[in-house]
Amino acid sequence: MPNGSTETRSDHAAAVRAARKARAAIRDGTLTGPTSGLAPGVEQGNLVILPADWAEDFAAYCAANPRPCPLLARGRPGDPTLPELGADIDLRTDLPGYRVFRDGTQVDAPHEIGGWWRDDLVPFVIGCSFSFESALLAAGLPVRHIALQRNVAMFTTTLDTQPAGPFRGPLVVSMRPFRPNQVDAARRITAALPRSHGAPLHVGDPAALGIADLSAPDFGDPCPVEADEVPVFWACGVTPQRALEQARPPLAITHRPGMMLITDLPLPAPAPA
Repeated sequence: MPNGSTETRSDHAAAVRAARKARAAIRDGTLTGPTSGLAPGVEQGNLVILPADWAEDFAAYCAANPRPCPLLARGRPGDPTLPELGADIDLRTDLPGYRVFRDGTQVDAPHEIGGWWRDDLVPFVIGCSFSFESALLAAGLPVRHIALQRNVAMFTTTLDTQPAGPFRGPLVVSMRPFRPNQVDAARRITAALPRSHGAPLHVGDPAALGIADLSAPDFGDPCPVEADEVPVFWACGVTPQRALEQARPPLAITHRPGMMLITDLPLPAPAPA
């Protein structure tokens, strides 16, 4: 047990060093793309920033929809740091890309948001499926978009989320293909990680989710599904961006899909085989 604990601490320390190196590269503009595959062993997070008078309704929306919106942290008004997620984090600079919405319409897609920051803004960080990909890879399960150096494929479904106040809208899912004999392992591994969206929501026919064409994702890049594979779908933290479009707050800031906050939070220990 002592050796295992020492190894776990050492692994997490290495993951935190990788996370801080990645955040520094994002901050200085040398890392500008998707964060999938970076700093394995720590949680990545989706970002939503809203005026304080919209924050309680959005917190209620997250609570009503824990699969797409597992809340990792909620910040204080006007404070761009989240020390519980990492001592050096600055949400204005530490994601590779942002989306800025006014009244539900995107008006900017900057690489930093210092010019948009206000004292009444409240940040929320929601868990991300990129976090569980290191556990899949460690178990010998391939993650094709990482192998292809692409962003994950994300799709808007015809399934509705639970409304809360002005927030409502369709569920967004991410997709990764696996062979049928790999699906149970993928389900078991990810079910043990509820902060990262947990187990898949659906396996197989995309039409059951209202997805007409797997080669045309709404966000991210296409991911080929081979003849001996099935598509596997997880709830996705881009879901709140669809809800923001319908709620139409006067200002909202999110991450660009696939461009996450890399935190220092350790992933839970892998589920036993």
